[in-house]
Amino acid sequence: MSYAGPEFDSPQPRRPRRRPLALSLAVLVPGALLGWLVYAGVSGAADGNGTAAEASPRASAPPAVSSTTADDKAPTSLRGKVVVIDPGHNLTNFRHTAEINRKVDIGTNRKECDTTGTSTNSGYAEAKFTLDVAHRLRTLLERQGATVKLTQDGDRPYGPCVDERARIGNRAKADAVVSIHADGAGAGQRGYHVILPGRVHQGIADTRRIVAPSARLGKDVAADFRRATGTRPSNYVGDGTGLVTRTDLGGLNLSTVPKVFIECGNMRDSKDAALLTSAAWRQKAAQGISEGIVSFLRG
Repeated sequence: MSYAGPEFDSPQPRRPRRRPLALSLAVLVPGALLGWLVYAGVSGAADGNGTAAEASPRASAPPAVSSTTADDKAPTSLRGKVVVIDPGHNLTNFRHTAEINRKVDIGTNRKECDTTGTSTNSGYAEAKFTLDVAHRLRTLLERQGATVKLTQDGDRPYGPCVDERARIGNRAKADAVVSIHADGAGAGQRGYHVILPGRVHQGIADTRRIVAPSARLGKDVAADFRRATGTRPSNYVGDGTGLVTRTDLGGLNLSTVPKVFIECGNMRDSKDAALLTSAAWRQKAAQGISEGIVSFLRG
């Protein structure tokens, strides 16, 4: 940094022509010494502990680091993009067994409208987990300018059914849809996995146009989820990749826009359950999913 302080020149007393040399030195040496001391005090004696900028009250401060980089770009980076978040299941599905057991067409066959979902051994419901993560994810995406829609927001007595969940994303013409879940596998089976739609062209289902973009979305979500949460891919499906392709899920079969499911962990394993029930970890999960969606949307 350049120093812009005042100049301090050593006084240069004019030597009398006819005075003894000793008298001249007596005047010159103290003056020069005084000048050097003033200069050193102001400059901070650059070879010492300080710097000119630290010593001088008039020294220019370093330019402030502008916060107008990534943060200022974030609110508009996803402007015009539509994301649909599908919180799996519904907390009150168990009160409407007749309705959720009704079969709906998923193209390859007929399947139950919805299920109650699973829970941890201590009773923390999957539906509660998925809605909490969905809310956190919505906040993160909206901060970046995305338009975010939820398939349900705890505002329905049950469902919606899997075919309606797909229609919500289709009608929104979503750029990406992520369905949030947590698995109910056996103890000792741990880790996350992302479910991709397989190629289906049967009945009312036709996923041919969305298989490739959904695979890209799934890979981005899986990679960023792992990075944000520090958890590992599933040790029981996906061969360690964290990616699984299925053709038996109505929410994927009936989608006409890029869509994936994410099983964030196994609620029946005590170690995974400790993560899933942690608010701090759920924030990391939302962050990872958000980053994966953003990576996909930015191409």
